Amino acid sequence: MYSKGNTIFWAIIACLLWSTAYASIKIGLQYDTPFHFAGIRFIISGLIILPFTIKPAIYIRMIRDHWKVVAWVTTLQIVINYSLFYQGLNLVPGALGAVVYGLQPLIIAVVAAILNKDDKLTRKKIVTIIFGISGVIFISVGRQAFKLGTGLELLGIAMILVGNIATAGSNVVISLKSKDLNPFVLSSASLFSGGVILYLISIPLEGSPKGPLPGEYWVTLLWLSFMAASAFSIWFKLLQRPGVKVSELNLWKFITPCTGAVLSWLLIPDEHPEWLTISGMIIITASLIMFYRSTKEIPAIQENSILL
Repeated sequence: MYSKGNTIFWAIIACLLWSTAYASIKIGLQYDTPFHFAGIRFIISGLIILPFTIKPAIYIRMIRDHWKVVAWVTTLQIVINYSLFYQGLNLVPGALGAVVYGLQPLIIAVVAAILNKDDKLTRKKIVTIIFGISGVIFISVGRQAFKLGTGLELLGIAMILVGNIATAGSNVVISLKSKDLNPFVLSSASLFSGGVILYLISIPLEGSPKGPLPGEYWVTLLWLSFMAASAFSIWFKLLQRPGVKVSELNLWKFITPCTGAVLSWLLIPDEHPEWLTISGMIIITASLIMFYRSTKEIPAIQENSILL
């Protein structure tokens, strides 16, 4: 059985996993090019999930029967979103990239309202989003990261924003069109195929990384691969649940900058808590609690998945 609390719990777990991506990607891009790094990462991610799916014959049949959904998710979520995200993050400071990416709940709420008549942009959502964005800005200012540059930095910001729009479209497709598709099959197939496409793009555009790569690179690559495999599998499953709305589920992504700041305090010697950052965390936490306490319970459904 699962409830609203169960859905919220797993949404937070997925967002906590994603919050480790920004610093890790910046480390990996010190030694590798964006398309090559992303391609290898997602190929490994798809392979990690594969043993946890279903029998090969059923796996292939599911992909054949739902190839349009797999193609849309692969194109929007992996190829477009992450090619732009990696390129954009390579052009802006990591903290600024995290802030721009933190606007994703707003963009997804707007796109979901346009594409799905049952996912309206209500006043309550708008208020929560405004407070969430305010909290993100407070966190950014507290970490002295909210600095808009010119030229290439602005191009990087635009790339990340367009990637957010692609992610929004992918989330809506999964919610509306993939109810009969095993989420682990969907995540495995889309991550692997998207990774292959990004890798093939990297060959003529970037070539291969030169010289032996340090252990830091391989540890980062393996963590990012595991993180993607876990977070996407959880998220795809949550999007398929009856009663779960795309816009409301994605509100939890506002906690990602909070976690990123805490990780920086723990791991980076020069980073320390600032009152503005803490205030931003309080604003985000309070707005999410108020929103979900006032929403109706998701109907309890018998769930066969051990994980979810």
